[in-house]
Amino acid sequence: MSAPAKQRQVSLRGASAKEISRDALLEKLAHDRELRSYQRRASAAALFIQRVWRRYIVIKKVSEQLREEWESLADCYEDHMSVGTPQEKSAWLHQTQRLVSLCLFILADCSNSSHPDEMVTVTALSMRLLVSLTDVKGWKNFRTRDINDADLAVKRLIRYMTTNTNGIYSCFRKYILRNAPQSSSWRNTVSSLENNLLITASAITLCLRPFHSMMLNDRDTGRIDVYEASKKYCIYVMTVPYLTRYLPSILLPALKHERVLLPCFSILLTSEDKLFDEMLMLDQSDFATKEIPPLGWALANIVNLAIEDDDSGSYGCFIQGLDCKLYTHAVNRILEKFVPWLESNQHSLKWDVDEMLMTSDCIPISANSDKCTDIMFYFDLLKPVHQQWHLRKLLSLAKDSYGAPNSHLIKQTSDNQGSFKLQDVIYFYYYFLRIFSILNPANGALSILNVLSFTPGFIAEFWEAFECAIFGGTVHMSHAVKQNKETILDQTEANSVTRQSRSMKESGHRWATVIQKISRRSNDESTASPRDIPQIPVESAADSYDSWDIEAMKHGAQGISKYLSCALFLFCSTYAHYLLVLDDIEFYEKQVPFTLQQQRKIAASLNTFVYNSLVHWTAGTSFVPLVYATILYLPIVHEQACSLTFSRSVLRDSPNREGDVDICGDCCEHLVAYLVLPQKYFLFVLLSYKNTLLLILMPLCRVQMFRELIKLDKVSRRMTGEVSEPGSSSIGIVVRRDHIIEDGYKQLNFLGPKLKSCINVSFISESGLPEAGLDYGGLSKEFLTDLSKAAFDPEFNLFSQTSTADSTLIPSMAARLLENGMELIEFLGRVVGKALYEGILLEYSFSLVFVQKLLGRYSFLDELSTLDSELYRNLMYVKHYEGDVTDLSLDFSVTEEICGKMIVTELKPGGRNISVRNENKLQYVHAMADYKLNRQILPFSNAFYRGMIDLISPSWLHLFNANEFNQLLSGGKNDFDVDDLRSNTKYSGGYSETSRTVKLFWEVVKGFKSDERCMLLKFVTSCSRAPLLGFKHLQPTFTIHKVACDIPLWATLGGQDVERLPSASTCYNTLKLPTYKRSSTLRNKLLYAISSNTGFELS
Repeated sequence: MSAPAKQRQVSLRGASAKEISRDALLEKLAHDRELRSYQRRASAAALFIQRVWRRYIVIKKVSEQLREEWESLADCYEDHMSVGTPQEKSAWLHQTQRLVSLCLFILADCSNSSHPDEMVTVTALSMRLLVSLTDVKGWKNFRTRDINDADLAVKRLIRYMTTNTNGIYSCFRKYILRNAPQSSSWRNTVSSLENNLLITASAITLCLRPFHSMMLNDRDTGRIDVYEASKKYCIYVMTVPYLTRYLPSILLPALKHERVLLPCFSILLTSEDKLFDEMLMLDQSDFATKEIPPLGWALANIVNLAIEDDDSGSYGCFIQGLDCKLYTHAVNRILEKFVPWLESNQHSLKWDVDEMLMTSDCIPISANSDKCTDIMFYFDLLKPVHQQWHLRKLLSLAKDSYGAPNSHLIKQTSDNQGSFKLQDVIYFYYYFLRIFSILNPANGALSILNVLSFTPGFIAEFWEAFECAIFGGTVHMSHAVKQNKETILDQTEANSVTRQSRSMKESGHRWATVIQKISRRSNDESTASPRDIPQIPVESAADSYDSWDIEAMKHGAQGISKYLSCALFLFCSTYAHYLLVLDDIEFYEKQVPFTLQQQRKIAASLNTFVYNSLVHWTAGTSFVPLVYATILYLPIVHEQACSLTFSRSVLRDSPNREGDVDICGDCCEHLVAYLVLPQKYFLFVLLSYKNTLLLILMPLCRVQMFRELIKLDKVSRRMTGEVSEPGSSSIGIVVRRDHIIEDGYKQLNFLGPKLKSCINVSFISESGLPEAGLDYGGLSKEFLTDLSKAAFDPEFNLFSQTSTADSTLIPSMAARLLENGMELIEFLGRVVGKALYEGILLEYSFSLVFVQKLLGRYSFLDELSTLDSELYRNLMYVKHYEGDVTDLSLDFSVTEEICGKMIVTELKPGGRNISVRNENKLQYVHAMADYKLNRQILPFSNAFYRGMIDLISPSWLHLFNANEFNQLLSGGKNDFDVDDLRSNTKYSGGYSETSRTVKLFWEVVKGFKSDERCMLLKFVTSCSRAPLLGFKHLQPTFTIHKVACDIPLWATLGGQDVERLPSASTCYNTLKLPTYKRSSTLRNKLLYAISSNTGFELS
């Protein structure tokens, strides 16, 4: 077979295949195309360079021609117009001033929103022109001998530009406000466009021109008026909102220079009130933030300009060369004007104070979101103030100035810029604490209190000086008090007559009647009508000045100087906050930061101050914050020491005085008198007394007051037709015993405050049949007790029991996952309120932490042991850890498992990235305890609180502390008084007090042990504890009903007795007692019955 013929290869060009391959041809074509493209670009570039070069040559020729023409024109005059004859100088200055005014008008009118490109370009050229005009170094055609005249002309121009009302400062302010973003959520974001940056930098340069000439000789006739320029600078530039955030960081060092800040500080210290009034009157309509006045922005800007910050935005020291003493005096000067303005305008913020008392959010959830954001960012500007390095720096300056602080703390002197004392630091932080408290009453002051409370040694040093002032004989009595003491008798008598003629509010009627009934008065006064306001005896007012031995506190808030008032406010607020993380070991054993003797002095001094402040109260609100802060402090001390004898002796007796002062009677009298104050003062007095009553009235006295208040409320509702008697138009409900929670919730929850009316309950048995019987109060009581028993059962998942021995109740975290879980908790609040309102005792007690939230109070660190003992031990370990806490690898976050999910909660913003160090470990302990004791439980307590206050007024609740609230709900602890029960017992069915079986019964009950008596009481009333005010207030009344059990005579003679067991009807508090003949039989049968945990079923 012949071989196949060889296949011929054909070239792409039709020649032989050896000429070129296909791939090589494609590569060659691509190379040719690239070469041709390069040649075209090179040709185009050459043409462009030629055009640019020709343009440059033309511009250069024209420039040289213009220069020659300008030089020839200038040579025609002997001097330049600015340095020529007086007429020429005047004409030049006039024309230049008009040009400056035009450029400044362009700056003020510049807006990026309308025609941005054209407007910004023109404004940039105008600013470059002004910078050149005001810098003599930029003038190139002057002879050396004319430089002084040119410099004088420039200074005159700068003086015109800076001191004029519509000068550079006001125009710069308008430009900033007009072009600033209308939201406070921006940070440091001036447009990066070249022209915008040029405009801002040029404007800043012009604003700072006067400060660069401060070193000139005072005899220089052209000297710029730095005083007036600094004044305008403070008014218009320093008051720009977010100034340090709006400007680029590259421009801030110029504003932070000591030559700029020091003249401003001097102006603020030496100026009269007119300067601050001008700041407050500035128009801020172009900016979105309206809650903070311009004076407040001046404060924030000065604080930020005085601080050196790094690129990360953190702070650590003052700027180099800053006079910190002058800085503190200047800030205090602003604060003196800003805080009164806030106090008089805080109503415009429209915070809901009652809601804030029950929430822990930084800003109330109902507040306007934009307003919240503005205030939060304003707080961020003041962040350097509440850092420890800031406080330590000021304290070190105070120590260096006068050495030991004790002898100088209270010394009252005029403002002296050269001196710096501890009182300046106290003023500084007092005012800032007031600002944070007013702008955010919920917990805005927390940051200030943290740095003051947890800076080592500050509180102890503070009290050292304070103690010297109070007990060392130094008395600061204002001039008004000296005059007031002479006329107090006349004023008291006149006020008493005026108060008698003034009509009282409805709340005034109730409180007056209550206190008349419980105060230690004569029978005639006790039976006076609500409208007969008892006069304060003249002699009692006079004697009240001499009833205490602490001279410095004898006249209350009106008898101390301004500084002592500020120091007292700051000390109470700071130490009250510090007490929240103070455990019992530190308080009683280690006695830090104070010994028990010092604690007694503190408590006695402040208790004396509060009492005398309220006794000598006159119309006015200047002392309200001070007295209220002191009042808030006293219950915290009371709670801290309530378990020992420390509290009672201190808080009811004056120091260094034998005998007991009748505080109860005196305060009751004065409370009645204050109830007729104008409405704006009435609320404050009521808030004051609801806190101080915890300290000055015994618990049973307050329980009696509580019951009287409810009785008056029922009377007033009955008079208005809101309350019906039992059986007459009552609220009727039908309840299935096996669905008692669901039926009660559906039929009663929507009633709200109408639940105060009587309810008529009809039960449906578990078999579905109606139960016989009419409700005259007993079935309602049974319904409430059975409902609470079922709802508070931990198996229902609304409440759980704590791990402590007393097994108190606390809301379950799983309640949120239940359908209508929070609504059911709110309903249970109404059930508990109904029980309190009707005087029905419930067997259950709540956790003290939960009750604290209902009362609007803070929980202590030691109370964490009642919730999570392991966490408490761990926090104590961290708190007392002697090594480096960073070894524990902790951060400001907490991880929890809820329904199988791991949830991480930050204890503070960015807490995951904040490590716990020795410097902030107390803040960590406080934050963790605060989360567990307050923030986590708050939604549940808020829901429960909303339901309970539908029936129980919040002011009534504040009469008690947490322990007393539990006793009010479930009765007294341990045993009860048998004689009291006997004297308040009813008999029915044929029994009387003289019946033989009844006498045997009381003999047996007296012979019972205390726990057996409690079992008997629970058997009859469903609650093992007695009412706090005795069985007189038990509803319904304790009753013994006769159950006739006849037995044959021969059986009796044979020693036999009745075999029937006693039974009980808990809904009517009735014991059904057979006619036993022997005490031994009665005792055995009764013990068997009360131990069987049954009632109707016994036979």
